[in-house]
Amino acid sequence: MLNLERLRTLDALARHGSVSGAADALHVTTSAVSQQMSKLEREVGQQLLAKNGRGVRLTDAGRLLAEHSARILSQVELAESELEAHRGQVIGELRLSAFPTAARGLLPSALAALRARHPALRVRSCELEPEAGIAGVVRGDLDLAVVLDWYNKPMPLPDGLVKAPLLDDPADVAVYADHPLAGRDEVDLGDFCDDEWITWGEGEFCHEWLLFTLRSRGVEPVIGHRAAETHTQLGLVAAGLGVCIAPVLGRRPIPPGVVTVPLKQHVRRHVYVIWRADADRRPSIRAAVEALQVAAEHVPAS
Repeated sequence: MLNLERLRTLDALARHGSVSGAADALHVTTSAVSQQMSKLEREVGQQLLAKNGRGVRLTDAGRLLAEHSARILSQVELAESELEAHRGQVIGELRLSAFPTAARGLLPSALAALRARHPALRVRSCELEPEAGIAGVVRGDLDLAVVLDWYNKPMPLPDGLVKAPLLDDPADVAVYADHPLAGRDEVDLGDFCDDEWITWGEGEFCHEWLLFTLRSRGVEPVIGHRAAETHTQLGLVAAGLGVCIAPVLGRRPIPPGVVTVPLKQHVRRHVYVIWRADADRRPSIRAAVEALQVAAEHVPAS
């Protein structure tokens, strides 16, 4: 009989493409991964891995079994989900991630509510950018992820995921107090063609959105500084080092010396939570989604 944990190891190898990647995903050592694969090869009587330079690759037999492993593990997840639903109790462990401002603006109250209402549920959270959160849910490393897209740039989601909306998060432009546009009732993005921008990391979804949106308004942005967290960006604005987009979620308290000015474009982020469809009936998933939605209802509008 095939061993489920060894199939899980093979699945991780297929998904991550390396022994070290599989070990990180499974929270074990590379030696443990190699041992599990050696046992699985003896179990099936075929070679599943072959050397590929300094790494390894799946053989034809390895790829075939990896495809079956993914389906088997999905069915196990579905069975566990249905059993948990049948039992109707919110227990066990739940792993979730949120992008930085959601981790600041939503998770504390949502996680506190979950702990109070469901003390037998053990929740583990981490801060991840949307792309990494989506990948974690697809791999099975996470049960839920709070992610986002923008009003004019959707975030593509892989098949097999379910999502629920949490809130629409309006965004302003943050400028230093002496900026010429600081006193305006509203501004256009095109008004900032001569300013340096403070933005997110290179290649991140929000950074790419900013470039896309500014260029659509005829602005070729000058990027002065990069920071992952809104409060770091606002600190740089306060020092007079540039301007930034400042979504409402997670930005309070706004530091002294910073003024936020509404945009004519009504710039918004759509914030939502995702999970795997085969885990849809788990009471713990439902409880977490409800807690996040309640927390979202109490986010200030400005």
